[in-house]
Amino acid sequence: MRIVLFEPEIPPNTGSIARLCAATDTPLDLVGKLGFSLDDRYLKRAGLDYWPSVRLATWPDWGSFLEGVGPGRIVLSSARQGTPHHEFSYEPGDRIVLGCETKGLPGWFFERHPEHHVRIPIWGKVRSINIANAASVLLYEAYRQIGVLDGK
Repeated sequence: MRIVLFEPEIPPNTGSIARLCAATDTPLDLVGKLGFSLDDRYLKRAGLDYWPSVRLATWPDWGSFLEGVGPGRIVLSSARQGTPHHEFSYEPGDRIVLGCETKGLPGWFFERHPEHHVRIPIWGKVRSINIANAASVLLYEAYRQIGVLDGK
């Protein structure tokens, strides 16, 4: 599994996701233009002292990411389209991709990768859930399905 953030904008969200990745020994990929510096104090504070344990990679664009990480399924997340996350069949090695906080993933992602889309059902009056919460829900469901919840 990998968590992939495309053009994240808010440092504390990325810091929280980095902490999630450190806690689960999951690689974190940051792709495209970041809305902050990796030296940002809010980013570091959200990740606390876990940053040395994060397997972090940054990529200038989507093409570089695909070329650099090699084969694996691309699983796109969306607030409005796709299979409910708990009904989707995750596989080891999936790349769970989340878009930026204000816009989500651009439409071209879904055109280039039409086969694996997931959503977290929302039945309240909010537009979406926080990206760090979404990353947690998706990652833990994926690990539950493939039998990795005990950390092995």
